Amino acid sequence: MSHRKPMPLLLLAVALGSLACQSAPKPEQTIYSNSLDSIDAILSANGTSLDASTSHDGKGSIRIESNGPVTIRLAEVEPEGAENAVLIYRGHLRTENLSGQAYLEMWCSIPGKGEFFSRALHAPLSGTTDWVSQETPFFLEKGQHAQTVKLNVVAAGTGTVWVDDVTLAMASR
Repeated sequence: MSHRKPMPLLLLAVALGSLACQSAPKPEQTIYSNSLDSIDAILSANGTSLDASTSHDGKGSIRIESNGPVTIRLAEVEPEGAENAVLIYRGHLRTENLSGQAYLEMWCSIPGKGEFFSRALHAPLSGTTDWVSQETPFFLEKGQHAQTVKLNVVAAGTGTVWVDDVTLAMASR
């Protein structure tokens, strides 16, 4: 049987004080939203179609028939004030008989630095899945300004991928 020593009162007060000093999460601002209820709204439509019968929101989705690695450009956004912030790209994906992986991908162009990406590789989809929410963040430091943000969906393999209801949000740091 083990006996625990009580935590000294001073250490307990310091621990509770540090919890109280942690700042609350910063509110997010949605800077782009697309329900993907139209094929006209996306930038690259090769291998894509509108699927009115399969949808996360009940209004239709973009269906991607992949015969190998393909990147579908959904949007390009020029965010205002995207400096010292977190950009969060979210969407809903579904797959059927996908031999590779499907995931969201975001490219940020930073003047004088180049283009950098963030991918939702922590939870890629493969095989056959129901609708899954995915997100990928991009952290901008002080002095880094995102000039353009490209929102993509990647299907790295053969099979079918659906994407629906994408958003880009920003939270200050």
